[in-house]
Amino acid sequence: MLDSAQRAAAAELLWTAERDRLPIGPLAGTYPGIDVSDAYEIQLLNIRRRLAAGATVRGHKVGLSSEVMQRMMGVDEPDYGHLLDDMVLSGASVDTAHYCFPRIEVEIGYVLGSPLPGEDCTAADVLAATEYIVPTIELIDSRITEWKIGLADTIADNASSAGVILGDARVPPDRLDPADIGAVLYQDGEEIARGNTSAVLGDPTEAVAWLARKVAPFGVPLEAGHLVLPGSCTRAVDVCTGDAFRAEFAGLGSVAVRFA
Repeated sequence: MLDSAQRAAAAELLWTAERDRLPIGPLAGTYPGIDVSDAYEIQLLNIRRRLAAGATVRGHKVGLSSEVMQRMMGVDEPDYGHLLDDMVLSGASVDTAHYCFPRIEVEIGYVLGSPLPGEDCTAADVLAATEYIVPTIELIDSRITEWKIGLADTIADNASSAGVILGDARVPPDRLDPADIGAVLYQDGEEIARGNTSAVLGDPTEAVAWLARKVAPFGVPLEAGHLVLPGSCTRAVDVCTGDAFRAEFAGLGSVAVRFA
């Protein structure tokens, strides 16, 4: 494990990399002893810094929620990051110059109408607390050079989160099956990826329940109004200036974004 000074230094490296759009090498190269606990503490240092500057917590995202991604990272559970209010973006135009290596992922979002219980949270609790499901495109980014990341890198880097674009639909969870929503991603009108929400732990609601249980021991509540992204149901897609994307969700409408 790292000491507090090393964690603070690692957080500063990531902060500067994001601010200046100058990515850094993997953290394990600089801090060989870094572990998952260090990584979450580093993430929190930069989140607290943004909150102190006036941002507010809008919700959380779950990452590594597919079996293939967990195998790739050598882990047996997801990870998570924070969504802040300034990360909710307009889909009309997003400026790629604000990011290092932007990519998008297609996923549904859960907007809570009431708080979730903590360590004993179940999928049934999540559905009861969810006010509506919304179609989303998550913008991910890595402040680590060319996405050459290990587990500690992505956790420390706020689970590689950069933003989210919300579609217009608002559908209560009792009007669709969150575990079986097909999704198709189009780039400039041509299909480039498709998937199903079942790719997320078999049921993305389980990912939200996992998150509630995971953060409870740290005193982090999932509150009414929070948005939770459970993980992508398609592969991640690289973004270039001029790209336009639209994700269509069966029974849930669509969400679109253009990169300027």
